[in-house]
Amino acid sequence: MANKDLLTRLSDAGEDAMKRFGDKPGIERVLGFATESLERLEEMSKKVRGIDALEKRVSKLEKQVASLTKAKRKADAAAKGAAAGKSPVEKAGSAPTA
Repeated sequence: MANKDLLTRLSDAGEDAMKRFGDKPGIERVLGFATESLERLEEMSKKVRGIDALEKRVSKLEKQVASLTKAKRKADAAAKGAAAGKSPVEKAGSAPTA
């Protein structure tokens, strides 16, 4: 019985405190600021979650660019190698005469 009385008294005291807190001037501004801050925080958290997806996409694109660059280098090296095997006359476009 004593516990119920103690808990009831604590509950009533908390309710009274909340009522008095709500009656203070400027509380509406504070609550408005808190609500606005919460909304901004939620927006920022959504944007941060989107960054992970963007990082994955950038990583994938970087790998694609690296593979394309490597393939181009091989193609350029093969073209230079093929051109280096020709005689100076063949490089000029005329057939060699014997």
